[in-house]
Amino acid sequence: QVQLVESGGGLVQAGGSLRLSCAASGRTFSTYGMGWFRQAPGKERELVAAITGSGASRYYPDSVKGRSIISRDNAKNTVALQMNSLKPEDTAVYYCAQSRGAYTTRQPNDYAYWGQGTQVTVSS
Repeated sequence: QVQLVESGGGLVQAGGSLRLSCAASGRTFSTYGMGWFRQAPGKERELVAAITGSGASRYYPDSVKGRSIISRDNAKNTVALQMNSLKPEDTAVYYCAQSRGAYTTRQPNDYAYWGQGTQVTVSS
């Protein structure tokens, strides 16, 4: 069983930046890909960024490409999401998730474990 804990959410003005962190339990953290998802009220959960177990490959959807960077520190069992040039439409609860394999994947069902989420609110 894996436990994930997110932190770093908060209220920022449009154009600002925020760094989210996720701490994971277990000794096989580097074996699994990690992802950040977000969910706004009335909307489906969507991928923000994904990274392979080794950190060698990353994926970003067009909505955040150029504004967000995902990284991981396997020695500390952590994964981070740096978000810049934030927009009001980025407002959502952000979730850290661990995939079922070492690859990057875009579908929520491919992730076995989820954190409780951290709120990000971007004001205009």
